[in-house]
Amino acid sequence: MSRPWNATHAESHLPKALQGLRIPAVASPLFIISVPALVIAQCKAGVIGSFPALNAREGEGEHPLLDTWLTQIKEELDRHNQANPDTPAAPYAVNQIVHRSNGRLERDIEICVKHEVPVWITSLGARVEVNDAAHSCGGITLHDIINNKFAKKAIEKGADGLIAVAAGAGGHAGPQSPFALVQEIRNWFDGPLLLSGSIATGDAVLAARAMGADLGYIGSPFIATEEANAVQGYKEAIVGGSAADIVTSSLFTGVSGNYLRPSIEAAGMDPDNLPSADSTSMNFGEGSAKPKAWKEIWGAGQGIGAVDAVQPAGKLVDRIASEYHAAVARLAGEAG
Repeated sequence: MSRPWNATHAESHLPKALQGLRIPAVASPLFIISVPALVIAQCKAGVIGSFPALNAREGEGEHPLLDTWLTQIKEELDRHNQANPDTPAAPYAVNQIVHRSNGRLERDIEICVKHEVPVWITSLGARVEVNDAAHSCGGITLHDIINNKFAKKAIEKGADGLIAVAAGAGGHAGPQSPFALVQEIRNWFDGPLLLSGSIATGDAVLAARAMGADLGYIGSPFIATEEANAVQGYKEAIVGGSAADIVTSSLFTGVSGNYLRPSIEAAGMDPDNLPSADSTSMNFGEGSAKPKAWKEIWGAGQGIGAVDAVQPAGKLVDRIASEYHAAVARLAGEAG
């Protein structure tokens, strides 16, 4: 696993945790789907792997599963790094849902501080105390936002960087063009900026960097990997789907999100005539924003047309890395 792209200058303003990656990319935390096996495979392949803290759900009275998962991830990556000193694994990240209904937040923060998690991804609320906790153990925070207003609030409250969630992203996607969103943020912010929204190829990662982002934020393609905690039908729907199969709705969580049309139809609903819901219906008290009746509604972004097979996560990263380097060489040749 080589790192042939010359990123010394491009990375100079980035925190250490975001430097030295195989390609400038972070694997986004996928609800239910991202588990230690996937995170470890992503990190070993050279991109930052991540998972939502709420994915680690233990039974009543059991030891916190988040603590167990973090121990497993750290130990496995340490073994890898000792065996492969020339190609060490990328850092890992944990996503914290900063929402008033997340009753586990304080406990999960304590566990992440204990394990000195290097990258914290925060969603659905920017809070000073969460950023302070990350900084107390040497970590950095990246806050996901859907518009420039929320971006400014996140930085004001101490976030180190931003994840611009633009149109076409899976899950809770924003409505704005990535060009407009990145442009507005870069007018005032020169810190770490990631771009989410149909980033499914190496060409898209390079395009994200060309428009001003530092790294691409890749989600949906990792659903169709062997390590992903998704049912086979979900993985096959990603492989067989395209942008035309993505439906935007607020019904399932109270916040606008993108979902696979076939899963909505399978639940007996008309994807073209879905009622809306407001944010008061969102509840992470049980670790999920979806009612049980909608547990088979599958999230995905518009970039799934680039996914043509279920494969190991490492091979997916290989493909994206190969495309990225080819795109860099092609454009360099045109410029020359």
